[in-house]
Amino acid sequence: MTKVYPKATTSASATAISPYPDGKGNAAILTVWKKSLLLNCNGFTVFDSKGDLVFRVDNYMASNKGEIVLMDSAGKPLHTIRRKRLSLGDNWMVYDGETAVNPRFSVRKHVNILNTKCLAYVSNYNNVKDGESGKNVLYAIEGSYTQRSCVVLDKKRRRVAEIKQKEAVGGVAFGVDVFRLIVNPEIDAALAMTLVILLDQMFGSSRLRFST
Repeated sequence: MTKVYPKATTSASATAISPYPDGKGNAAILTVWKKSLLLNCNGFTVFDSKGDLVFRVDNYMASNKGEIVLMDSAGKPLHTIRRKRLSLGDNWMVYDGETAVNPRFSVRKHVNILNTKCLAYVSNYNNVKDGESGKNVLYAIEGSYTQRSCVVLDKKRRRVAEIKQKEAVGGVAFGVDVFRLIVNPEIDAALAMTLVILLDQMFGSSRLRFST
């Protein structure tokens, strides 16, 4: 496989890196690799435009734990993802750090044969009531994750993040396991990457199975 980036490091002394290139409101263009840098682990590795490691997931298939943890480059937990048990449909909760209480976001898979382009909705968890998860929506995700062509839209239908296929280098294609995540400053980059993980759970080929 074509080398994605040469500068990845998993050293415990690594310093967390901001994914944004500057403070001028420019979008961050990240490369997402569906592969853990650790041996015998499955996950994600995310690089910025300079090839520096910014995010990682190393416990993607750890189904016995029933959770997925997004970390920064230094290994600090940023978000913990858990599937909501005993709920209708495909619903997920997103927590800050490694906490297991007071989730920040609720993400619901959209199922409607009349609107096939919508994939999921993201809501502020504190404003979601049973049976009303379609209200108080912060973001809607549209497109096709299997084709790595998605957009994250805010309440005003503005694009705040995009998933795109990564261009071939030297005539060698990367395939669907390496793709771009373009993040505008209007959305937190860690949340945007968390949504990628959830899309992979909902629509990917190797989903984490949670025990009930």
